[in-house]
Amino acid sequence: MGTLVILLCLGLIAGMLSGLVGIGGGIVIVPALIYFMGYSQHQAQGTVLFMFLLPIGILGVFNYYQAGYIEWKTALVMGSTFIIGSYFGSKLSISIDQVMLRKVFGVIIFLLSLKMIFGK
Repeated sequence: MGTLVILLCLGLIAGMLSGLVGIGGGIVIVPALIYFMGYSQHQAQGTVLFMFLLPIGILGVFNYYQAGYIEWKTALVMGSTFIIGSYFGSKLSISIDQVMLRKVFGVIIFLLSLKMIFGK
C-alpha cells in the first residue's frame, strides 16, 4: 500500500510541475524512482519513457491551447525528431553502466539549472 501511495504522489507532483513549469518526467520522477523506490537508473528512465507513451499531458495541453500558448509547428517538428532521438538515446543509455549514466543525468540537470538561474 505504501508503494502505491508513493507512486500516486509522485505522479501528482510531477503532473503539477509539468503543468506549472513544463517539467516532470525526467527531472522529478527519474530521481524519485531511484531514491524513494530503489530503481536503477535504467529502470527509472525506461519506466518514465513508458509513462510518456500514454496521453498524460492532454489536459495540460488543452489548457495551454485554450490560452493560446501552443506553437503547433514547433511542437510537431520537435516531436517528430524527439521520436528518433528517443530511440537512439535509449540504445546508448542501455549500453552505459548505470553509475556513469546517473552521473551524466545529474551533470546535465546541474548545467541546465545553472543556465536557468544565471543565464539571460
